[in-house]
Amino acid sequence: MAAEIANPRSDSKNESAEGATGAGSAEGAGDGEPFDPAFALHRGGKMAIEATVPVHNKDDLSLAYTPGVARVCTAIAEKPELVHEYTWKSQVVAVVTDGSAVLGLGDIGPEASLPVMEGKAILFKQFGGVDAVPIALDCRGVDEIVDTVVRLAPSFGGVNLEDISAPRCFEIERKLQERVDIPIFHDDQHGTAVVTLAALRNAAKLTDRSLGQLRAVISGAGAAGVAIARILVEAGIGDVAVCDRKGIVSPDREDLTDVKRELAGFTNKAGLTGPMEAALDGADVFIGVSGGTVPEQTVAKMAPGCFIFAMANPNPEIHPDVAHKHAAVVATGRSDFPNQINNVLAFPGIFAGALQVRASRITEGMKLAAAEALAAVVADELSADKVIPSPFDERVAPAVTAAVAAAARAEGVARR
Repeated sequence: MAAEIANPRSDSKNESAEGATGAGSAEGAGDGEPFDPAFALHRGGKMAIEATVPVHNKDDLSLAYTPGVARVCTAIAEKPELVHEYTWKSQVVAVVTDGSAVLGLGDIGPEASLPVMEGKAILFKQFGGVDAVPIALDCRGVDEIVDTVVRLAPSFGGVNLEDISAPRCFEIERKLQERVDIPIFHDDQHGTAVVTLAALRNAAKLTDRSLGQLRAVISGAGAAGVAIARILVEAGIGDVAVCDRKGIVSPDREDLTDVKRELAGFTNKAGLTGPMEAALDGADVFIGVSGGTVPEQTVAKMAPGCFIFAMANPNPEIHPDVAHKHAAVVATGRSDFPNQINNVLAFPGIFAGALQVRASRITEGMKLAAAEALAAVVADELSADKVIPSPFDERVAPAVTAAVAAAARAEGVARR
C-alpha cells in the first residue's frame, strides 16, 4: 500500500463557495466571506491509501490475505529482517506531532495540526517518493510521547518529528533515537539547518570566500537556531553567535537552560556578550529563525558584502527591500522572493537515502552530505538570486538521496 497525493472528492471542481467554506465557518469563513480555495482543497483531506496489488478475485484474496499471508507472517516471525522485504516498513515514515508548535500558529493541538501533517506526508511522496503517514498524538509529556512512538516504531522505517515545541523536542528526539534502531529526525531542527548550510556554502562560493572566513549571527535559540549553529560549527564556520530574547547566548549568563548552556559551549569563540546588536556589528552573516524585527541601522553595521537569511514567516526579521541595500545575498523563508530556505529541499531526500540503505540513524555526517549535495545542484549556476535550488528542481531529491546513502555506508549505520 502506498500513500498517494490524492483528493477523494469527485465533485471538487463544481463545489460552491458556500460548500467550500461551510466547514470552516466557525473559523471565520462564514456566510458573506470571499471564496477560500484552501477549504475546497482540504475537504476530505489531502491524501489517501492505495493498494499496490490487485484484489479482484478469490485467488488474489487468498494471496493478499488469508491463507497466503500467513506464510509470509510465519517467515517474518522466524527471520525478523524479512519484514523490510515483504512489508512496506522499509519505505514508510511516520510524521509525528503533538501540535504544540505548528508553523506560525503555535500550540493549536493535535487535531488542528493534521492538515499540516498531511501536507508534510504528500511532500514526502511528491518530492522523495517516500510514503508517509501523519500521526497526531494527544499527549504532551516527553516520556509519554517517546513511549508512544516506540510502540508504533515496528510499523515504520523512520520517524519524522514535526512541530513539537522546544526544548521538549531535543529530549524527545534524543530519547527516541536511544530506544529504536530506525532514523529519528526532527525536521524543524535539521531540515532547516541542512538547507541553510547549503545556501551559505553557495553564497560564500559566489563571493570567493570560505565558511571559515565568515562570522555568523543567529537570531533565535529554539529548535532551528540550535541545529543551525551545530551544523555550521561542524561544517567549519569561522565563528557563530546565537541570540535569544535576552541577547547573546554566552557562558556568563545565569539564566541559560541546559540546551543553551551546551550551545554556549561550542559557539561564540569571540566571547561576545550583550544584545544582538553588538553581535551584528561587523558580522558577515545574519540568520533569522525567531521573528521580530531588526532595525535597518543595525543591519547597516554588518560587514560589507554580508549575507542576510531572514527566514521568519510571513514577516522576515529584515525585509528583503531593506536587506538588499546592505547584503550581497538575501534569502528568506518565503516563496515569493528568490532563495527560499525551504525544508522540502532536504527531508524527502534525506529519508529516501536513509531508507534506501536501511540506516539505523541519521548522523551529523549524513546531514553534512545532504547540504553539500544540495549546494552542488546549482553550483554551476550561481547568482545572487540563486544560491539554493527551487523546490521543484527535479535534480534535488536524487542528489540528496545518493549523498545521504553513501554517507550512511561510510559511517557504518547502513544495513544494506
